[in-house]
Amino acid sequence: MTDLENSMADRIDRIRSTLPDRVRLIAVSKTVSSDRIREAYAAGIRDFGESRIPESLHKQEELKDLTDITWHFIGHLQSNKAKKAIASFGWIHSVDSLKLAQQLNELAQSLETKPKICLQVKIAPDPQKFGWSVPELLHDLPILDRCDRLDIQGLMSIAPLGLNSEETYELFRQTAELADKIKQQDWSNLQMRHLSMGMSADYPLAIQAGATLIRLGTTLFGQRHP
Repeated sequence: MTDLENSMADRIDRIRSTLPDRVRLIAVSKTVSSDRIREAYAAGIRDFGESRIPESLHKQEELKDLTDITWHFIGHLQSNKAKKAIASFGWIHSVDSLKLAQQLNELAQSLETKPKICLQVKIAPDPQKFGWSVPELLHDLPILDRCDRLDIQGLMSIAPLGLNSEETYELFRQTAELADKIKQQDWSNLQMRHLSMGMSADYPLAIQAGATLIRLGTTLFGQRHP
């Protein structure tokens, strides 16, 4: 094993040793080669997050011998890529509109599958991010509850750039509070088991606020190269 492999394995072991049992670590492997994903797999990672469909499908083909990998789609999902996403990913974290949710629900019915999804919400206004505002999401919950071919697992949020630690924690805390509010209502299909929030720069704050799914890229793989 090379020094590079050792360093990744050491990083992964160190991070996993600090995580509460409730937290599932997703290695964000966009722009990362299949060989590097194999190294992370050898170090114990089984969940990998991708945000570009063509790149991910190529890697999934190269890694098809690793049959216990769970692939998570975490990027903005365009409607013309929805069918490929639903056929190739166990989780879609970034369902960011009612229109997309309804499209995925129809596709899931035709493909006889039931993908796990998270609803992407913007607690604070952010023109750089997709997702529901809180009032929009609350308004759409009755329609989302009827999307019974989707296994709606919880909420996803991404902190805007430029926030300090206190502001970032507060955003994550409000996301958790929103999930609790939804959970207390009498829905048939809306489950709020998971909070997908926290990346390399802020995941300790997300965990403190209640995250159950964290998405780490640079922390595991190092700096990306264009």
